[in-house]
Amino acid sequence: MDLRYEAFCFADPLFFDEQRNTAESGEEFAKSLPEPDGGWLCAERGVWRYFRPVDRDLPSQGWKIHVSGTPSNARRVLVEVWRYCLERSISFKHLRTAEMVLANNSKYAAREGSGKLATIYPSDNNELERVLHDLSGVLSGESGPYILSDLRYGGGPLHVRYGGFSERWVEADGRRVLAVCKPDGTLVPDERTPTFQLPDWVELPECLAPHLAARRGGDPAQFPYRVTSSLHFSNGGGVYLAEDKADGREVVLKEARPHAGLDRDHVDAVVRLHREHDVLRRLAGIPGVPAAHRLFTVWEHHFLAMDRVPGISLASWLAHHYPLTRRDAAERDLPAYAERANALLGRLAKLLDAIHERGIVFGDLHPNNVLVDDDDQVALVDFELAFPADAPGRPALGAPGFKAPPGLTGVAIDDHALAALRLWLFLPLNALLELAPGKLPSLLDFVRDRFGLPPDHGAELVRPGLEPIRTDLDDPEPDWPLVRKAIATAVLASATPDRTDRLFPGDIDQFQVGGACFAVGAAGVLHALDLTGGGRHPEHERWLIESVRRDPPARPGFFDGAHGIAYVLENFGYRDEATRVLDESAALVEQTTEPGLWSGLSGIALNLLHFADTRDDREYREQAVRIGAKLTGYTPAPPGRFAKAGLVSGWSGPALLFVRLFEETHDRAWLDAADRALNRELEEFVETDDGSLQAKDGRARTLPYLAVGSAGVALVAEHLAAHHPDAESVARMRGLREACRGEFVIHPGLLYGRTGLMATLAAGRHRGADPVAERAIEVHLSRLAWYAIPFRGGIAFPGNQLLRLSMDVATGGAGILLGLGAVLDGTPVLPFLGGPQASVRPDRGK
Repeated sequence: MDLRYEAFCFADPLFFDEQRNTAESGEEFAKSLPEPDGGWLCAERGVWRYFRPVDRDLPSQGWKIHVSGTPSNARRVLVEVWRYCLERSISFKHLRTAEMVLANNSKYAAREGSGKLATIYPSDNNELERVLHDLSGVLSGESGPYILSDLRYGGGPLHVRYGGFSERWVEADGRRVLAVCKPDGTLVPDERTPTFQLPDWVELPECLAPHLAARRGGDPAQFPYRVTSSLHFSNGGGVYLAEDKADGREVVLKEARPHAGLDRDHVDAVVRLHREHDVLRRLAGIPGVPAAHRLFTVWEHHFLAMDRVPGISLASWLAHHYPLTRRDAAERDLPAYAERANALLGRLAKLLDAIHERGIVFGDLHPNNVLVDDDDQVALVDFELAFPADAPGRPALGAPGFKAPPGLTGVAIDDHALAALRLWLFLPLNALLELAPGKLPSLLDFVRDRFGLPPDHGAELVRPGLEPIRTDLDDPEPDWPLVRKAIATAVLASATPDRTDRLFPGDIDQFQVGGACFAVGAAGVLHALDLTGGGRHPEHERWLIESVRRDPPARPGFFDGAHGIAYVLENFGYRDEATRVLDESAALVEQTTEPGLWSGLSGIALNLLHFADTRDDREYREQAVRIGAKLTGYTPAPPGRFAKAGLVSGWSGPALLFVRLFEETHDRAWLDAADRALNRELEEFVETDDGSLQAKDGRARTLPYLAVGSAGVALVAEHLAAHHPDAESVARMRGLREACRGEFVIHPGLLYGRTGLMATLAAGRHRGADPVAERAIEVHLSRLAWYAIPFRGGIAFPGNQLLRLSMDVATGGAGILLGLGAVLDGTPVLPFLGGPQASVRPDRGK
């Protein structure tokens, strides 16, 4: 699970969102912090409220002061910061509500920025020193979490870091990140890591020297363990492997930070760690429960040392053994898997019984807290939510799809989670049930039928009054025109034209790259609706135009910035607006070096070719050729630990550009360049145990997806094969396509899910009938019903992590519309991918 998503689940039960104020909110800080009199510029942007004196200009970068706080003291601290800054005409910003403070300090908030309640922007180092001195006295005694990216000033809630005041961007590791400027004018990343870093050209102000010395002055001898590796991080702290300096014993160290990692009851990581220590001592001697050794504090962090338990997580075990991810799951494999999985569940039930006999409820049973060893013996780890069975209340945290519904207390909480694991081990879509509990009956029906399980398997999960959810996709032979209309209906019903940050709800990336872009914003959604028969919507097109006029894209790329927006505006006939967007992004393009399709040069050049064709403009064509020539001179970096190969970030994007440049110039050197680019992609691939080719991601995971993985490379290889069928990379296309046939895919969407796989299989139809591929496409189409959720008279789908609905191209309904168009009509699944896959498709209706 990508832990970033949790912080975007607080604000809305249906969509990912930032914490936003509502008129009825009683927690809006503005009620305590009224807007100042004239002479100030005030604005709200996302979760922040900004104040800047009209008559004072700020530098573009410098030392900034971050003030931390907790939900209990945030209002009090902000009153002092507000009063101080307004009296002295100092620019600042602050979080807008108490709910935002909780979200920013929650267990899975981003570690490097967590804790920030307010930011103060001194105009120079003299003002920095004066503000720190004054506010440290005013805020003496106030608590707040340590902001990991910063240097703490004294022992209070003030922290400092050198960084950007204004928003500038630069590329780093294939991503556009916020930048600061070196003295020679070079833009470099504004590093925001979970450790304090001083840029090498910046001199530390004298007033900060004692505080840096204090940070570095800890005595290593105070720490009784030697850390050998890290296992996990959250905002509450880390988990590490370590050796005892005294006897060399290997242990697991769990770290807890004060005031950080809050749950919804405002309980922090330190309180939970002490509870865990007490519980482990009470459970001492139970096989499968780690023994606790020592609870200690170094500096202000708390640590618990405990035995290391052998094994891998149940989540990793499933990834290795689950049969439905393989391209041809043999029917004989399913009963054997079911027998083994049920045996694991039986051992886990016995372990829970032993814990319950000691009067303890585990409280946080989910796949990452269950370990399985080589002999299929099970153990439990992470007892921080465990509690005495007779204690009132219940844990405020819990894993989506496993936490107990309201009303369950005591051991019934563990019984529910064990029942949830009985479903998850056969169909790991439990997170979907948080969003749509009514999907449970259909999911249970599938696992009982597919794995030959008893009729009552999972019946414990069905609560009284549960209303099953059905959509038109649940019909044995869906009416595809009706289904597609229903998806478009849901997309349009989700629109929020009154908001300026986004029009259609989508992935959390829209809060970083903006709600207008192609991948996760309005441009892509409007493109998808138009291309797949959902019509033109002038009121939403006006929103898009007004959005880019108000906030010009800060990124030039196709999927995440200006070029994707300009592409849609051009196709809709807004030529002047499209030209303006391209012209305003020209300087950003000049700074771009990343080669990929998402934010890099290949996507930009492909769009320039599109403009060259729509306008018959030689200059656009020549710009694209120059970019292509530049990319052929790149020396690709060797494969890293985590995969990039695929359509959006790898060398498949440049390969597609090279194919299109061959079609423009008829110079076969471009085809050789495309072959080299795809062969570079294939260096990241391994053959899996089912014979398919998948991108290796980390130590054990492999990826088949369109964005990153097999499908993206295969789709571009189809286009290369149309002109160069003997290319070396094309010879491996079969193995890439085989990776697209697995029955189980966790997400439904286009770039990271099922829809991209079936669109890739459909792209091969131009080569003639392929019954195996067609059967796989039929399975993919039928399994879309797993995720389909009624929404305002239509059908919606969950985005990444299955926690909230999404309407965008990358992860949601708009992307599924594009995928269905590719499968059912032969339309291009994404821009620049029309051509050789002219459809030879079965008739499923228009």
